[in-house]
Amino acid sequence: MKLHIASAALLFAAVTGSAWAAHCPADMKAIDDALSKQPSLTTAQLEEVTKLRSEGEAAHKSGNHKDSVEKLGKARKILGI
Repeated sequence: MKLHIASAALLFAAVTGSAWAAHCPADMKAIDDALSKQPSLTTAQLEEVTKLRSEGEAAHKSGNHKDSVEKLGKARKILGI
């Protein structure tokens, strides 16, 4: 029984990890598209979005997809997307 639970947990982690990984590039593209339209943001907001976008990409490339999705999500929220 413990083996089944452990196997299920590993499978869940693998599947959700893949889902997070696929989400990151879509978020980065959405942020880039929104920024290209020169949104009405304060300088501080624009700097924060740029910082979060950069940190999100770095986290994605290092394999930390949960952190990437969180940072990119914050950037999307500021942008209103």
